[in-house]
Amino acid sequence: MGYHATDKPYPRGELCMQGNTVFAGYYKRPDITKDAFEDGWFKTGDVCQVYPNGSVKIIDRSKNIFKLSQGEYIAPEKIENIFALSPFVAQNMVYGDSLKNCVVAIIVPDMAKLK
Repeated sequence: MGYHATDKPYPRGELCMQGNTVFAGYYKRPDITKDAFEDGWFKTGDVCQVYPNGSVKIIDRSKNIFKLSQGEYIAPEKIENIFALSPFVAQNMVYGDSLKNCVVAIIVPDMAKLK
């Protein structure tokens, strides 16, 4: 996805947590719990960048990313947020299929602002 712990000036990657304050697992769902943890670390699904003072900023969601047929990774939330900046867009949704080579956006216009 183009995020690396070696990125300069701010390392980026999936936010993982470990400790007593992290939950032990999903209730009666060991299958989902197994997927949520790796080597004792809880994988949040959030992509963050780390600043020199140790603070983190969430910049993306790794679980909402899909791959198109030509191998390109798409983050639909990022595209939806750009559409949402327009005053003429009331709602929008970006959809993709891993068997296709493009995405589709469904836009609901704000009719009052369009007029």
